[in-house]
Amino acid sequence: MNRLFDLTGKRALITGSSKGIGFTLAEGLAEAGASIVLNARSAERLRAAEKTLKEKGFEAASFCFDVTQPGEIQTAIDDIETKLGPIDILINNAGMQARGALEDYDLETWRRLMETNVNSMFYVTRVVAKYMIERGQGKIINIGSVQSMTGRPTIAPYTASKGAVLNLTKGMAIDWGPKGLQINAIGPGYFKTELNQALVDNPEFSNWLTGRTPAKRWGNLDELKGAAIFLASEASSFINGHMIYVDGGLLAQL
Repeated sequence: MNRLFDLTGKRALITGSSKGIGFTLAEGLAEAGASIVLNARSAERLRAAEKTLKEKGFEAASFCFDVTQPGEIQTAIDDIETKLGPIDILINNAGMQARGALEDYDLETWRRLMETNVNSMFYVTRVVAKYMIERGQGKIINIGSVQSMTGRPTIAPYTASKGAVLNLTKGMAIDWGPKGLQINAIGPGYFKTELNQALVDNPEFSNWLTGRTPAKRWGNLDELKGAAIFLASEASSFINGHMIYVDGGLLAQL
């Protein structure tokens, strides 16, 4: 049974992985045996993240590039494939959030959010997928959200972007499934992260969330590792075009 989830000999690129969910997923795949390639725009944070993984005995490298810049992406992916070896697993995690009243939402912020949450996923994946298609195999995991299926006040642009992630995942599976690739997604619920700390510390919001969620609590980041390992491994060899919601049951309850 352990063989189904063993990632030994596999190489995984995780975008936006110097901290938060991205770093946690990188650590999880490393614990399952994968060689990790970290990515972020901050070279300083990348070096720190890489050092942390190596100190734990994991194989790790880092490539600093902006996932919204197609030229940088092409150069970086070509370098990884040439210098390190094949990318067997891609996790598209880079993303952003910007709340605001929809009628007054800043147009530049809308453009930047869509560029980061949707366009970058296409930019990175199309380059990596070409290499995977040549080899006839590959695992791609897109990070969506419970907001891929639902919404809340002041986050309509984010909800739109994460809805796009869900359907882009399906489209990728339809186009590339016949070529040997499995493309799925993870939809996290509400997790204790640096970006969510203000909400964690807000009693009104935390009370609403714990009352709304059957698990009656926030998620802990380590609880995302299992879904990532599953979708990156042979255990999910006949699963394609799906989003797994890791949300404590939030979407199951009205």
